[in-house]
Amino acid sequence: MELEVIIGLAGLIFLAAALYSSVGHGGASGYLAAMALFGLAPLVMKPTALTLNILVAAIATIKFYRAGCFSWKLFQSLALASVPFAFIGGAVSLPGYLYKPIVGLVLLYAAYQLLAGKGVKAEVSPPASRLPLFASGAVIGLLSGLTGVGGGIFLSPLLLFLGWAETRQVSGVAAAFILVNSAAGLLGHYSAVSSIPGEVLVWAPAAILGGWIGAQYGSRRLPAPIILKLLSAVLLVAGLKMLFGV
Repeated sequence: MELEVIIGLAGLIFLAAALYSSVGHGGASGYLAAMALFGLAPLVMKPTALTLNILVAAIATIKFYRAGCFSWKLFQSLALASVPFAFIGGAVSLPGYLYKPIVGLVLLYAAYQLLAGKGVKAEVSPPASRLPLFASGAVIGLLSGLTGVGGGIFLSPLLLFLGWAETRQVSGVAAAFILVNSAAGLLGHYSAVSSIPGEVLVWAPAAILGGWIGAQYGSRRLPAPIILKLLSAVLLVAGLKMLFGV
C-alpha cells in the first residue's frame, strides 16, 4: 500500500473517530466511507471498520461511564438480544443494493429530525417492559453485523425519539452497545473467513487518539444541544455513505 494512502486514511480515521466518539459512537460508518474513497477491497473494509470501532467504542464507554452517563438496565436488555444477532450478521455477506438505500434514507431522515429539533421527546420515560428493548436490540444487532457498523447510528435516534433516555445517557449506552456488537460482528466475520487484515495495526493509533479526544469532550464538556447537532452530522455522513458508498 502506498505511503500517501496510509497517511491519508490515518488522517480521515482520526477525524472520524474524534467526531463519532464525541456522541458515544465508534465511527465505523465513517471508516467505511474513508476506505471506500481510497478504493480498499470490501473484504478488508468490514473487519477493519469493526476492529477500529471496538477500540474507539471502548474509550467512549469508559469516558461516558465515568461521567455518569450510563444506564445498566437499558444496556443489558438491548445487548442481550443484539449480540447473538450481530454475530449472525457478521458471518453473512449480503449484496448491498437493497438494504443500503433503505437504511441510508432512514438515517438521513433521522439526521433531519434531530437537526430540526423534531421528534426528540423532552421527557425521559424508559419502557415499562423489556420486550421492546429486546426486539430493538435484535433488529439493530442484525443490521450492525450485516453492514459492519456497531449499531449506534440506529440505536441513538431510536432512544431519543422514543424518550427512553436523556441525551448524554444515550451516548453512554450507545458506546457500550457498539462495543459488544462490534466484537460479536468481528467474531462472526472471523468465523466465516478466518482472517483479519494486517492493515488494522497501521490505523489503530489514529483511531485511538481521535477517540480519546472526542469522548473526553463529549462526555464532560459539550452541552446536550451541541451533542444533538453532532449526532445529526454523524447520521448525515452515515446515511450518505449507505446511499452512495460501495
